[in-house]
Amino acid sequence: MRRLSPLLWCAAFLSLVVAVSALGPPERSLGSHVRLVYLHGAWVWTALAGFALAGVLGVVGLALRRPGPQRWSLALGQAALIFWLTYLPMSLWVMQANWNGLFLQEPRWRLGLDFAVVDVLVQGAILVLGSFAWASWLNLAVFGALTWALSHAPEVMHPSSPIFSSGSPTIEVFFLTLVGLCLVCGWQLARWFFRRAA
Repeated sequence: MRRLSPLLWCAAFLSLVVAVSALGPPERSLGSHVRLVYLHGAWVWTALAGFALAGVLGVVGLALRRPGPQRWSLALGQAALIFWLTYLPMSLWVMQANWNGLFLQEPRWRLGLDFAVVDVLVQGAILVLGSFAWASWLNLAVFGALTWALSHAPEVMHPSSPIFSSGSPTIEVFFLTLVGLCLVCGWQLARWFFRRAA
């Protein structure tokens, strides 16, 4: 089992994420379409967790001058970018399914798109530089910039905590389960990037 490629594990957990998403509890106003919202939220949380861990491990690696945490910072930053890039078309799907249209000027959608472009350039620069230390510094900068931008972005179609303000323990437990599965999927993807960086 340990010899299986992390990509195979990632694909297996991705299949599980899709299957579990299809079983999500419906909601009064959005009905069964809310399942897309659950998946969208869990996907974004996974990307944010990846960016956060990349930044934290970057700091640890720089402080201790150890290549191990820096290498993990690189891998987690790359995996988080994959989740972030794939969340963008998912957002369009959610908009179309739930609101019958695309609101492309929505502030957080615009922020997500702009940040995706910036981080693609950052990760490309990291690969060109070929330095774990630079990866740590840049991943820390990326996480700091994203945190600042999200804290200042208006909430038009993204309420602060729709899941945990729902008042439904069933929805909350389901969402946390979905987040956990997405995190495992993201971890396997990071493991694959980690091996490639060896």
